[in-house]
Amino acid sequence: MIGTVARVVLGVLFLASGALKLRDPSWPGAAQAMGAPRWSVWFIAPAEIVLGAGLAAGLAEPWPAWLALGLLAAFSAALARVLRQPASERPACACFGRWSAKPVGAGSLLRNGGLAVLAVAALF
Repeated sequence: MIGTVARVVLGVLFLASGALKLRDPSWPGAAQAMGAPRWSVWFIAPAEIVLGAGLAAGLAEPWPAWLALGLLAAFSAALARVLRQPASERPACACFGRWSAKPVGAGSLLRNGGLAVLAVAALF
């Protein structure tokens, strides 16, 4: 039961994140400011939507949860790299499009940690 709830919640969050990025015209620039390679910028949002749909629908379990953990690890590594910069030079996260367009902070990394906990719970 807990795994199912965690999987659905995580899926909805990935769906929302991907959709909000696609609706935000400033997303590509924000992604590159965070250090995303140019080739990956147009791939991230659709990948989040597909992953979110797989999680929410319970398709091919447990692979979407493992993929979510991997994606969250990559995002967290990018956040950790940005956190080493002086606070005044940190770019906006834009992890949820304009909705989260605040400069990267420790809360960004903590949020990803919470999402990783959901991904682990979805495995069970």
